[in-house]
Amino acid sequence: MPPYVQRGTIPKKRHIAHKTEPGFLGEGLYYEEVISSEGFSRAYSIAYHMRPPTRVLRIEDAGRSQLEAASDIPLRHVHVKTKEMARAGDPMRGRVPMFFNADCLIARCRPTIQQAEFYRNAQQDEMIFVHSGTGRLESMYGELPFGPMDYLIVPKCTTYRLVFDDVAQADLLVVEARGTLGFPPRYINPDGQFRLGAPFCERDLRGPNLVEPCAEEGEYPVLIKDGKRWTRYVLASHPWDVVGWDGMIYPFAFNADDFEPITGKVHQPPPIHQTFQADGFVVCTFAPRMLDTHPDAIKVPYAHSNIESDEVLYYVRGQFGSRRGVELGSLTLHPHGIPHGPHPGTIVASRNATYTDELAVMIDTFAPLQVAADAVSMDDPNYPFSWL
Repeated sequence: MPPYVQRGTIPKKRHIAHKTEPGFLGEGLYYEEVISSEGFSRAYSIAYHMRPPTRVLRIEDAGRSQLEAASDIPLRHVHVKTKEMARAGDPMRGRVPMFFNADCLIARCRPTIQQAEFYRNAQQDEMIFVHSGTGRLESMYGELPFGPMDYLIVPKCTTYRLVFDDVAQADLLVVEARGTLGFPPRYINPDGQFRLGAPFCERDLRGPNLVEPCAEEGEYPVLIKDGKRWTRYVLASHPWDVVGWDGMIYPFAFNADDFEPITGKVHQPPPIHQTFQADGFVVCTFAPRMLDTHPDAIKVPYAHSNIESDEVLYYVRGQFGSRRGVELGSLTLHPHGIPHGPHPGTIVASRNATYTDELAVMIDTFAPLQVAADAVSMDDPNYPFSWL
């Protein structure tokens, strides 16, 4: 989890009265909300609202997600070209599934309209990678500005809204995680601090800044995703009514260009690029870096048979040295059971290279992924033969 932070005004101790200013409407105190994980045994935050966050005017069925697997894809490498994917929907309903299993859903989103309703994912943590676009993530914790190459990590049960400066520039990769999205334990020392030598540290993480709380009452719809089920809760007061909070559960940002690559004399395996992990998968950042220094080093990855993982790569920027035919915005799936490796000619072409300017996001899952039916129309069926 990210480090402990404190914002706004909070009482001296937990679970004691946080009294309001004289004359404030209500019962003379702010209303405490505990946001906890794994029951009450793991990380938590405590927020203080102007009004109880439980006041609901209406509850409405908002439909079901249609998540279907492609029925005719054999075990093969897959290349989905999403650079020119048609824009549709808002940043929540406009997500187009690419790959999924029980642990995660990998989607692309190129919205055409701003998010009108507040949104809350009831079951999954979310990782939103901002390929392009600027704006802010709003939540009860405050405002979190974002821009290109930012990872936005949003804990499950966080009511939030993405507001883009220009929604026509928004281009997102979204991963929804069954488990908690956190950092690799090997990066953290026994005292809970990032180790010296980890590829990033606390200074690289950006949390939200609390803004003036909103005391408005009215009708405030929150669209809640609960697996495939969608529900609309209409709240009686604005959800951004928090006067203060503290803890270790909150949305935060990390920019991929702040990742500090680890290199060696010869090619290093992908775990050195690991950035986040959750139950059943890891996320890696292939960032610009110096290449291997041994005089006989092969500077592109060796051929690899995925025995217990499926590998998804999202190509963000630069020229990916071991691949040909992919383009920015491409997603490739190299599944379990069959080998993949550098394309012909790339080994020789990289011989004199000393640096790579590539940027890519990798999601490695430990259970097989299914190709979503929505991805089939963007699939390049000749990709499995591109090694000839």
